[in-house]
Amino acid sequence: MASSAAGDEMPTGGRIFTTLPDIFFLPEFVFGGLVWILVASTRVDPPNPLGWVMFVSVFCFVGTTLWFFIFLCGANQSSFWPALDTGYHFVAVVFFLSASVDLAIVTINTGNALKLASAATTDQLLKIYRLDIAAVVMSYVATLLYFIHAIFSARRWKRS
Repeated sequence: MASSAAGDEMPTGGRIFTTLPDIFFLPEFVFGGLVWILVASTRVDPPNPLGWVMFVSVFCFVGTTLWFFIFLCGANQSSFWPALDTGYHFVAVVFFLSASVDLAIVTINTGNALKLASAATTDQLLKIYRLDIAAVVMSYVATLLYFIHAIFSARRWKRS
């Protein structure tokens, strides 16, 4: 099992692949990126809640990529990095949780519209509905990963 970084030192280089919470970077990439891809592959309708979902998934994907490379290059050795790591991941949790709820509501509404749709539009709506269901699942998994990362980051911050 992966262990936390020893002492006050933040992991750098290849150690980020073996330490908690940094081992969650790659699954956060995968599931956050899948939300982005799945939502982008459907009609972004209604634009307001799905626009928020797209913003959150792109923001967290870019932010996690930046965070990952900062850790990989070893630029995270100042004393304020544990607090920044914790703060970023808690913001990501709140963002992803709100986006997940919005996406679930849109998916429920799409399912209700599917029940009332004519035969001509049923195939297209069914495809969108299935993609939205997959996006909701991936969004909640990404939320969980960011939450676990935030908790372990907070524990590391408390120890530093």
